[in-house]
Amino acid sequence: MVGLFLLPPAMLLTQTFFTAFRRAAFEHAFWATEEFWFFSLGSVLWLIWFCGSVWSLGEPFPLRAYIFGHELSHAVWVWLMGGRVSRLQVRSDGGYILTDKTNWWISLSPYFYPIYSLFLILLYGAVSFFYNVAHAKVLIAWMTPLQILFLALGITWAFHLSFTCWMIPKGQLDRSDHGTFFSLVVIYLMNLVLLAAFLIIAAPEVTWRSFGGELLQNAVDFSAFVWEAGVRLVSRGQP
Repeated sequence: MVGLFLLPPAMLLTQTFFTAFRRAAFEHAFWATEEFWFFSLGSVLWLIWFCGSVWSLGEPFPLRAYIFGHELSHAVWVWLMGGRVSRLQVRSDGGYILTDKTNWWISLSPYFYPIYSLFLILLYGAVSFFYNVAHAKVLIAWMTPLQILFLALGITWAFHLSFTCWMIPKGQLDRSDHGTFFSLVVIYLMNLVLLAAFLIIAAPEVTWRSFGGELLQNAVDFSAFVWEAGVRLVSRGQP
């Protein structure tokens, strides 16, 4: 039931995100920016690697790195919620943590918490205190530090997304314990929230205020549509 009630917010956020992305990409030429191209390049390079490793090895590589990030995401949210992790086990065929606290957020966090991408953002923030990365012109492998950052973000985000899609059909207990339908809706919704945040940060034409205002307007329009449909349905049922 909770999953059903989350469908309208997921639909409204989807509508708002793609509208904002289309406007930024085509009306303000966001598609021509360094941020877009290097993020896209990193994503494409990783997807080529991912598909190639599945084709040649029968499974994506490096699987162990994903399992480590998966279990570490569980552990991070246990710590943030005041719990304790007594053991973190990572093997080539799976992993687990032993903890005194769990809930649906902790269980589903690896599917919408791109830990390697967030680590890069935290590293960028820490380095920025001592060095102006955003305006640095020094070249590393023919790229500026900011271009390398967006390339790495594209790789790590595609890493997260590809492994998430690969793991979902495998019937993990992380999802089934809290209801598969509810879990899938939450995973979709939270990944879209993070993608919208990346868009707002990368595209100067899209601000938190403009995105929030458009989301609110879409919600008002949807509410008016539902109300009008309900009134018509009731009026038809009256003698």
